[in-house]
Amino acid sequence: MATKESKKKRLVIVESPAKARTLTGILGKEYKILPSVGHVRDLPKSKLGVDTERDFAPEYEVPEDKLKIVEEIKEAASKASEVFLATDPDREGEAISWHLLEASNLRKFPIQRVVFHEITPEAVKEAFEHPREIDYDLVDAQQARRVLDRLVGYQVSPILWQKIRYGLSAGRVQSVAVRMVVEREREIQAFKPIEYWTIDVDLVAAAGDGSEAFIARLVGPVSAKKKIEIPNQRESDRLVGLLKDSPLTVADIKKRPQSRKPAAPFTTSTLQQDASRRFSFTAKRTMAVAQQLYEGLKLPAEGQVGLITYMRTDSTNIAESATREAREYIAGKFGKEYVPEKARAYKTKGKRAQEAHEAIRATSAMREPESLEGALTKDQLRLYTLIWQRFVACQMADAEYDRTTVEVHSQPADGSEALLLRATESVLKFAGFQRIYEEQKDEDAPEEDPEARGLPQIGKGDALRAAGVKPEQHFTEPPPRYTEASLVKALEANGIGRPSTYAPTLSTIQERGYVKREERTLVPQELGFVVNDLLVEHFPNIFSLGFTAEMEEELDEVARGERPWAPVVRQFYDPLQVAMEAAAAAPKVEQLTEEVCEKCGKAMVKKWGRFGQFLACTGYPECKSTRPIEGEEEEQQTDEKCGECDSPMSVKRGRFGKFLACTRYPECKGTKPLLIKIGVPCPDCGSDIVEKRTKKKRTFYGCATYPDCEFTSWSRPLQLPCPQCEGMLVSAGKARVEGETPAKCTQCEFKGAIKSAEAFPELAEASA
Repeated sequence: MATKESKKKRLVIVESPAKARTLTGILGKEYKILPSVGHVRDLPKSKLGVDTERDFAPEYEVPEDKLKIVEEIKEAASKASEVFLATDPDREGEAISWHLLEASNLRKFPIQRVVFHEITPEAVKEAFEHPREIDYDLVDAQQARRVLDRLVGYQVSPILWQKIRYGLSAGRVQSVAVRMVVEREREIQAFKPIEYWTIDVDLVAAAGDGSEAFIARLVGPVSAKKKIEIPNQRESDRLVGLLKDSPLTVADIKKRPQSRKPAAPFTTSTLQQDASRRFSFTAKRTMAVAQQLYEGLKLPAEGQVGLITYMRTDSTNIAESATREAREYIAGKFGKEYVPEKARAYKTKGKRAQEAHEAIRATSAMREPESLEGALTKDQLRLYTLIWQRFVACQMADAEYDRTTVEVHSQPADGSEALLLRATESVLKFAGFQRIYEEQKDEDAPEEDPEARGLPQIGKGDALRAAGVKPEQHFTEPPPRYTEASLVKALEANGIGRPSTYAPTLSTIQERGYVKREERTLVPQELGFVVNDLLVEHFPNIFSLGFTAEMEEELDEVARGERPWAPVVRQFYDPLQVAMEAAAAAPKVEQLTEEVCEKCGKAMVKKWGRFGQFLACTGYPECKSTRPIEGEEEEQQTDEKCGECDSPMSVKRGRFGKFLACTRYPECKGTKPLLIKIGVPCPDCGSDIVEKRTKKKRTFYGCATYPDCEFTSWSRPLQLPCPQCEGMLVSAGKARVEGETPAKCTQCEFKGAIKSAEAFPELAEASA
C-alpha cells in the first residue's frame, strides 16, 4: 500500500507558463510545475531601496501582483516531497531562484537547483540527475548590477528632471549607448568628403575579335607596393592618357586554391545582428521570438518541445552530442565529403564569455525547418531556420574556390615606368557549408574591388589591347549611422552590457525619445543630444565606454567568486556622488532668445516639455506665459465639427501624437482622434482607410469606422487596384527602382512593381 509520503509530488518552479507546459510533457505526472512569471521580489518603486551606509544592502519586496503567486508556491511546497528551482541558466535565472527561496520561505524544504540549456528530454533528465545548490556568486553579481542600475536611475535621473524636463531617465548602460550614437552622428556631421578616382580598363586579346573581354583595375606603377591614390581629375586624366594606346602584356597569372570557413554558431549578439540584417528584426523582436522557440512550441508529431538552446549566451561552445548529431545529419543529407575530418570546436573571442554555456543552436539537427511549416508562425519559422542553418553549417566542410589573379603591364609611350593593372576571379569549386548558409556582411563592411567574371583563356606573355578606359570619380563617405545590429556589435566589442541587456537597452533609448529608428538606422534626436551632453559634461567618467566596460569585468569577477560585490558598487558610487554635487549646482538647460513675453515684456527662453521645445517667460513663476517656438508646428484648424458643441476642431499634439480638440477649450473639452485618410476605401465596408499608430508608435492601417469594421493592415494599402483581380494592393517593401513601388495583392497571387504615381497619386500631385 502506498504511503502518504510516496504520493507527494515533486515541485518544479520555472519562470514562464510556456516553459512549464513543455516540462510537464517531459517530466510526467509525478511532478507539479508552477511558473513564477519572472521575478517575485524586487526593489521598491517608491524609493531608492538601497542602504548606501550599510554596504548597499538592498531592500526587497514582493510586488502586489506577485503575492498570489508566492502564496501558491508556498502551499505547493508544503505538499511536495522535493522542490526543484529550474529557472534560466544565467545570472538573472540564478537570482530568480534565490528570490523564490527567500520570498516563499522555502529554506525549510528540501531545495535543489537544476540547470539545463535546452528543454529536451535528454537535457532535462540529465539536469534532474545532477542537481546542485544555488550559486550565490552569480546571485551577488546580478544583485550588484541591479543595485548599480538603481543608483543611477534613482539618483542621476532626477538631475535630468531638474535641468531638462520631468520624466527623463539615465541608465548605466543605456546612457553609454546613447553617447555612442550621438558621437557617431557628430562624426558624420563633421565629416568632409575627400575626392578620389578609380580607373578600370576593358581588356581583350590583341589578335582577337574582342568577344572575350575582361576588366582590370589600375593599381599604379609596377614598383608600387600598394595601390596608388588618384586624388583628382587632373591626375586621372594623366593616367588615362598613359593607358590609352599603350602596349599591354600579361605579366603574370597566379592560381591558388582558397577556402572559406563557416561562421561560429550564434551567440545572443550575432543572432541579433543577423536577424537585423536579413529580416530587419529589432533586437527586442528577435529575443521575443527566440524565447518562444526556447520555451517550447506544440508540434503535431512531438507535442510541446523546445526547439533551440538558451538564447542569452556569449559562448560558441556546442555540446559533444549535438556536434555528433549534426555530423551524422550532414553525412546523410549531403554526403561524407561535406563532413570535415575532425569536428569543429569554436572558442569565444570575448574574454568575458561564459564558456560553461552553449551557443544558440537547434536542439536537434534532424528537425529540419521544412518539417515545422504550419506549426510555427512566420517569424518563428524564419528565426528557427536561421539558427538551424548556422548550427548545421558550422559543422560542415569549408567552401573551396579557385582564385585566379591576372597582372597586366601597360608600357606608356613616353617611356615612363610601366603601370600595373590587376584582375581577380574566384570560382566556386566545392560549396561546402554554403550549401545551406552564407554569412551576410555588416552594413559598414568595407567595399572590395570588383572581381572579374569569366576570365578568358589567356597565358603569360599574351598581348592585350584596351577596348576602353573608364575613369570614375568617387568621394569618401562618412562612417555609417549605427543600426541596431552594428550598435550591439559595438557594445559587445567594447565590453559593455551582457547578452541579457542588449535588447532592453536598445528598446529603452528609443522609447525615451533619445534615438529614433529610421530605415533601420539609429538617428539621435535633439533630446538625445541634450541629455547626452549634460551627462557627459557632469559625469564624464561614469558614462564613459572604458569605465562601463571595467565595471562589467568587475561584475564578472564577482560572478566567478573572485571578489565581494559591495566594494565594486562602492567604487562606482563614490565618484558618482562627487559628480552629483557638481551637477546639482549647474544651471538648467535652457536657451535665452530674443523673443519677448507678450504679457510682461520679459525675455523668453527655450525649454523642454513633454512634447518637445517651447518658449517660456523668464518671469516664471509670476508670469507663466508660454508659446510654441516659431517655425514649430502651429495649431491647425480643420473642417471637423466637435461632437459635443458643433464648433470647429483643431489639430493638437499630445502624449501619443496628434489629435483633434475643440477650439472652444477649456469651455468645451471635446476631442477626437485625428484620422489620416490615405485615399483608399475599406475592402470590407467601403469606408475610408486611415493611418493609425499603436501605443509603441508602430504605424498600421485600419477602417475609420472601427470598431464597427475591424479591417486592419500592417502594409500600406495602395490606390491602384490589382491588375489581375481588381482586389486591394498593398505595399510590399522598399522601392528598388526610383518611381516604382513593390506591391502585392491581398486576394490573389499577384506580386510586382507598379508606378509610384499610380499607387500614391497624392504624392505625384504634391511634387507637381
